[in-house]
Formats: sequence, C-alpha cells, structure tokens
Amino acid sequence: IDDHRRWCQRDLSQKRYVYWWADGVYSNVRMEDRLCLLVIIGVTEHGRKELVAVEDGYRESEASWSELLLGLRERGLTTSPKLATGDGALGFWKALSKCYPDTRHQRCWVHKTANILTAVPKSVQPKVKAALHEIWMAETRADAHKAFDRTLVRFESKYPGAMERLRKDRE
Repeated sequence: IDDHRRWCQRDLSQKRYVYWWADGVYSNVRMEDRLCLLVIIGVTEHGRKELVAVEDGYRESEASWSELLLGLRERGLTTSPKLATGDGALGFWKALSKCYPDTRHQRCWVHKTANILTAVPKSVQPKVKAALHEIWMAETRADAHKAFDRTLVRFESKYPGAMERLRKDRE
C-alpha cells in the first residue's frame, strides 16, 4: 500500500506523453457501487509505454476522471498529450476536455468493434469484423473512408442499429 501511495504521488513535472490510452476496468467482484479502476497508459515522446495512472473511481464518471486528471496536473503533468484513445464512456472525454483541452480524442477501435458486434447475430460477426478491420487497417485516411462507406452499404439494410453505432464515430 505504501509503494502504491508513493507511486500515486510521484512528481510528473519531467514527463511528456504524446499518446494516452484510457479505460475503466471493472472487476468481477460484486459491489453495489460499481467501483472500477481508472487506468491511463501513456507513450512518451521517445516511444516508451508507461503506466501513468491507476486509481479507483465510481464507474467511469466525469467526476472520477476529473479527480484523476486534475491530480496528474497538480503533480506536474501540465503538457497535454497530443492524442487520447478510449472507449465510448463519456465521463473520460468530458473530463479530458476540461483538464487537457488541447488533446485530440480518438475512439478505440477494439471497443468500437466489440460494441458494433454485439448488435449483429453471431453468424454474421466474422464478416462484420473483417469489414471493420479494413477500416482501421487502411493505409490512408481516404482508403479508410472508402472502407467505412463500403461497410455501411453492405450491412446497413439488415443491421441498421449496428451501422448507426459505426456511423456516429466516423470522425
């Protein structure tokens, strides 16, 4: 506990992160208040991955993420990362916009894919998953937009709910 406390209070004034991945991780322990671990992994300007933060929070609320992010700022992490990647939980994005307003937002494709696949029958999931991979694995932005449009045309008539989940995060 003392090691973790010291780590959570360490000076971050010399740290610079280009990218962050953020997620709330829930355990299988049944708790009524939906306690989760808020996790940020960063990539330094030298390409090294580091664990930036692990703190408990209430669900993935804006208040919990704000407390974590403000704590990082107070310990010296004042330079915004260029890009943060996370799931669709709005609490992180709202808190990030307030604490690090210069950071660009990007939806995580692992989470996005899982979210879309839950809206189609299991028998179709491999085809939809392959089409989604063509989007995020495209070599250029233009190729990604073409793959995006092909996916919508191919699956929208049968699975409009799934394709709406894809469409809403086009940017």
